[in-house]
Amino acid sequence: MHHLVTHDRIAGAAVLVDGAGRDAACARWSVTDGVADLRTDRPMNTTDRLRIGSVTKTFTATVVLQLAAERRLSLDAPVERYLPGLIRGSGYDGRRITVRQILQHTSGLPDYLDTPVWDHPERLRYRHFEPRELVARALRLPHPKRTWHYATTNYLIAGLIVQAVTGHTPETEITRRIITPLGLHDTYWPGDDPRVQGPYSHSYFVADDGRRTDGTSWNMTFGGTGGALVSTPADLNRFAAALFGGRLLPAAQLAQMRRTVAADPDRLWPGARYGLGLISSPLSCGGTWWGHAGTVPGGHRALVAVGPGGRGVAVALNEIPATLQAEQDFLDVVDKALCEGRTSERQDIA
Repeated sequence: MHHLVTHDRIAGAAVLVDGAGRDAACARWSVTDGVADLRTDRPMNTTDRLRIGSVTKTFTATVVLQLAAERRLSLDAPVERYLPGLIRGSGYDGRRITVRQILQHTSGLPDYLDTPVWDHPERLRYRHFEPRELVARALRLPHPKRTWHYATTNYLIAGLIVQAVTGHTPETEITRRIITPLGLHDTYWPGDDPRVQGPYSHSYFVADDGRRTDGTSWNMTFGGTGGALVSTPADLNRFAAALFGGRLLPAAQLAQMRRTVAADPDRLWPGARYGLGLISSPLSCGGTWWGHAGTVPGGHRALVAVGPGGRGVAVALNEIPATLQAEQDFLDVVDKALCEGRTSERQDIA
């Protein structure tokens, strides 16, 4: 963690580790460094709320799989069945794309965040966006060249499927089915409110003029069910423990969630594979971790993961790593947190 702050120049970093199952002796511990607020020099901590970006996708995928378990939708049905006419034109056809492919990023759809307007996201930070508007923007882009293509477009569509099947907004369903039952009191949908409610870490990005800028205030409707949630490290660990502990999905659906395909290392990182709203990544000590990472343009970077023994780790940064080495240092924190085996070794993470 100290390396991320002193060498990679991240404003603040925090990691929270929870033991569970075979790893229960690990209990709970945390390491922090840097500041949560550059103006006041308030230290970084593991209790502040932050924007978790694409970790939201795991919440959305979980509800889609719950609906599949309830036989209210089929993973192998075409998107057209639930959203007639949504995906049409420019060679894209919702009759040939399944719900499973949407969740797995093998739909062949491009990412609306690759449109030129998002080259300068800070210019859009207070604008409201509708999911269908963003999907329409994506469909005007060229077809991705690879079979697996990470695209938040897919998860806006997944949210629209949840709404079509249940008659409720996906935010309502995710809150009712996951956030409230698990007691995730610091996890919520911000809607159009650009602020983060309650105690939070500020987030920072480098603006067009080259200066580090506070990016905490941001309208997250552009992320929707693919990236809008606010949460804390503790809530993320609780969610992951419930998911992999079988509290949210029957065994059959959890197994489907964990069936992976190779991911494009340029869109994630080398060795990563993607299931249905889940990333798997190899550990240096053997085995893999399961979870998801998230980034928002304002500067927050989050990750939640569970290792082979049940140990959970949630990492929060309030600035996006600016180099490939800094990103690798971020991932190394996860690896060390899940691989270290003795209390005396915890200083390695610092």
